[in-house]
Amino acid sequence: MNEKHLNKIADELNLSLPQVKAAARLLEEGGTVPFIARYRKEITDSLDEVAITAIRDKMGQMEALDNRRESILKSLKERELLTDDLNGKIISAETMTTLEDIYLPFRPKRRTRATAAREKGLEPLAKLIFNQKDEVNPVKEAAVYIDTEKEVETAEDALAGSRDIIAEWVNEDQGARERMRALYAQKGVFRSRVIPGKEEEGAKFRDYFDWEEPVRKAPSHRVLAMRRGEKEGFIDLRIDPPEGEAPALLEAMFVKGESAASKEVKEAVHDGYKRLLSVSMETDARLETKKRADRDAIKVFTDNLRELLLAPPLGQKNVMAIDPGIRTGCKIVCLDPQGKLLHTDTIHLFKSEDAKLFSAKTVKDLVDTYKVEAIAIGNGTAGRETEAFINTLPFSDTIPVVMVNESGASIYSASEAAREEFPDLDLVYRGAVSIGRRLMDPLSELVKIDPKSIGVGQYQHDVNPRALKKSLDDVVINCVNAVGVDVNTASQQLLTYVSGLGSQLAKNIITYRDEHGALSSRAELKKVKRLGKTAFEQAAGFLRIRNGNNPLDVSAVHPESYGIVEAMARDLGVGVADLLENDALRKEIDLNRYVTDRVGIPTLTDILAELDKPGRDPRKQFENFKFKEGVDKIEDVEPGMNLPGVVTNVTAFGAFVDIGVHQDGLVHISQLANRFIKDPNEVVKVHQHVTVKVLDVDLARKRISLSMKQGTVQKSVMT
Repeated sequence: MNEKHLNKIADELNLSLPQVKAAARLLEEGGTVPFIARYRKEITDSLDEVAITAIRDKMGQMEALDNRRESILKSLKERELLTDDLNGKIISAETMTTLEDIYLPFRPKRRTRATAAREKGLEPLAKLIFNQKDEVNPVKEAAVYIDTEKEVETAEDALAGSRDIIAEWVNEDQGARERMRALYAQKGVFRSRVIPGKEEEGAKFRDYFDWEEPVRKAPSHRVLAMRRGEKEGFIDLRIDPPEGEAPALLEAMFVKGESAASKEVKEAVHDGYKRLLSVSMETDARLETKKRADRDAIKVFTDNLRELLLAPPLGQKNVMAIDPGIRTGCKIVCLDPQGKLLHTDTIHLFKSEDAKLFSAKTVKDLVDTYKVEAIAIGNGTAGRETEAFINTLPFSDTIPVVMVNESGASIYSASEAAREEFPDLDLVYRGAVSIGRRLMDPLSELVKIDPKSIGVGQYQHDVNPRALKKSLDDVVINCVNAVGVDVNTASQQLLTYVSGLGSQLAKNIITYRDEHGALSSRAELKKVKRLGKTAFEQAAGFLRIRNGNNPLDVSAVHPESYGIVEAMARDLGVGVADLLENDALRKEIDLNRYVTDRVGIPTLTDILAELDKPGRDPRKQFENFKFKEGVDKIEDVEPGMNLPGVVTNVTAFGAFVDIGVHQDGLVHISQLANRFIKDPNEVVKVHQHVTVKVLDVDLARKRISLSMKQGTVQKSVMT
């Protein structure tokens, strides 16, 4: 990465050049974002994951720009079109848009009206007219070019051809394109109209049947909604600047005076705008607004996914999980504290009283047999009814009954990962397993599911799939490494996201575990097939060995720093285990004694924090949540009710809240607080407990309007 690019990245991200240089070098050497952020703070001056990710993405953009630059230069050289002046402009271009504008006049193109005019020999006439000298008589000059063999029958034919050439010059002028692009960005207006005859079929887009909105103010969800309506054939969508401003801008640039030649140029300018430049600029504006809308929508998705992945885990307990069902029955599985499947069963709650009595006995027997410590119930169809039934059963001990969001469980049930783990198990039971494990550890289970199937975000199917996947992968990777992974119990899917591993090394670790049993130390990771020095360096600090040979293997202290901890213990005259167990000893440590050229106070502070709570889970403590009894279906909901709820999704226009009736209600952004809210994330997060007031219930459309203006937002978070 050259110095010019690094300076540009530093300026754009408001970071120091040394920080950017350091991060860029570590990334180019194969460092992952979590590893650099956690274990190379001295080198980057404590850049966090957000900044390092931004540097990585900017580096990718710069690389793409350089690759395109080289491709253009190669093409121009091969066609002997490259001049020193053109080469200088291309080399100095700082954006892809500028680069493409410079290249546009030289880019191989399909046959155009201007091409045909040049073939007829009319370019000299176009140049003469474009100079707009007062003494030039366009008609008289054009007569010279009459040539029936070239299909130039009249002087007007010659003038028309010259205007086509001038129109193309206007379209390809770099300055004109820059100013026109700015006009569309600053004053452009989205205009959407319903396509005649599509009013009824496209009713869901009726908000956009006759809609206008400034391009610069249009929020992402409306941009994506209009584009979807256009794609599905219900609305016609345009982006236009104010009437007359674009031609006037071009006239000011290209038309000189009132001469006869100037009138020809003016006509060519108007034609060039209408036929060429307006089409190009609208396309550019569409691409730019789509890119901006994608960026905003992806941020909404990633923010929600992060909250979902870091939801508090119940922990390792014996769990019964129930996937409710009316016609086919409720599928039950019993899991041990590690999530291993112990038993499957089915109960029928909606057939007869005898079936319900038998179901009660079955559940109580299973609770006793498998020493069940918690019951997870999927929140889909019949979830609340199943919860009510379970709550009537007289268990010997108090057992928490938890409603679990089952979005994506059915996707997991039919996935290759589920088939590999449970090849002989009916997929309906696989879904119940997923629900139970999601209660025990949401992160470990949700990484097995395509994030787009989890049910958070807005218009995720309309955004750039590659950009979405990249951002979602970043979130999953950061969350997994922030929490840490038990190498002896983690699934292949979870291990795949550990810094430095990937799918193949994750599979190799599983194979090694199967062949040799549980790993007893981090050092043993080096025996895993193809897990070399670099992969070990990147991954080791994020992998946990519980009850291993070295007490530090359960912590986030990297093996490269074990010597520092050992020196601390040795200086105090104790062992490492003593240092971990004795808070008073740790308070005697003077970090300044252990500063070296490579290890500074930031890393030493992290080490000391880990010694306080080795392997601590950064997620909040699990807290159960209960919906209001008697409000089980949308028909039970009435305006004016105050209800407890759980935020299930946060979008740019508000938050969706589960109030326990199988239909989330919407708290519009205007109803989130008594003050102005620009971003719903200022007030709510996914999984947050809230109290909402019902404003309206539309049974026909199954819509519930809610408000938090009079409610209180609790700080707790649920699974």
